[in-house]
Order: sequence, then C-alpha cells, then structure tokens
Amino acid sequence: MQRISFFLIFSLAALVVSFADANAQSRTQVGVLECRSPGSVGLIVGSVTNFGCVLRVTGHPDDLYTARITKVGVDLGITGETGLSWAVLAPTAQIGPGALAGNYAGVDASAAVGVGVGGNAMVGGSNNTFALQPLSVQGQTGINVAGGVQSMELRPGRY
Repeated sequence: MQRISFFLIFSLAALVVSFADANAQSRTQVGVLECRSPGSVGLIVGSVTNFGCVLRVTGHPDDLYTARITKVGVDLGITGETGLSWAVLAPTAQIGPGALAGNYAGVDASAAVGVGVGGNAMVGGSNNTFALQPLSVQGQTGINVAGGVQSMELRPGRY
C-alpha cells in the first residue's frame, strides 16, 4: 500500500511539472502569489479549502485575494496550516489590481506525515491568460496524502 501511495504521488508530481512547462510558453513572470490556509480535512474523494492570498509584484503594492480550492481525486487526512506559493506568468509584464481574479484548473500532488510538501500547477484567470507555476511548493503540517485535479476560484479581497 505504501508503494502504491508513493508511486501515485510521484506520478502526479511529474504530471504537475510537465503541465506547468507546457503552459509557461510565451508568458512572462510578473510576480509571486502566496496563499495561506488554517488547514483542511480530506474527504477521500476530494476537499474544499479556503485561502487568503497576496500577489507580490516588485515595485507595486500588494494585491489581496481570497481563494477557494476544490480538489477531486485522492485526499486522505487532516492538515494544519498550509502555505502555497506560485510564480505568476502572464502574457504581458504589466497587470493591474485584481487582474488575477477568475477560475483556474490544474493538477495537484502532496503528502505529509508531520511536515509535508506538494506541487500544484494551474491555468486560468481572464480567458485562461495566467499560469500559476510551481514555485508552488506547498508546505503543510499534518497527516495527509492527496493527488488529482483541482480548481480554484480566485477573487479580489481580504480573507
């Protein structure tokens, strides 16, 4: 069972990296999106987690967002505080406040026993023009294994 879980996580992590590379073409990194959540409970076939996020762009004020990430796939366990960090890729170097708002889709793989890590790659926003690429190394605490597809609703505002 442990080998199957490891194989599943490894396979999904490889999928995350290939998905991110394919969607990074002809885009410029404009900043970093950092998100935090107090934790979640995996419901075997999925989960829903709310996050407070901030887009950090050099030379611009922080841009605040709320996010709701829904995962479908294997998600077993309970996690404490979770932090995500994505490199934000856009078709242009200049984006305005609230520009990242929209719906995103992607893949996820993570595992934790005490302290854990994961990877997430997503594409979406206005006409699927933005890519969120793993820098998204996910940090979390708890006992959890997850992998599958995910969607994110990203809205301007404070968590």
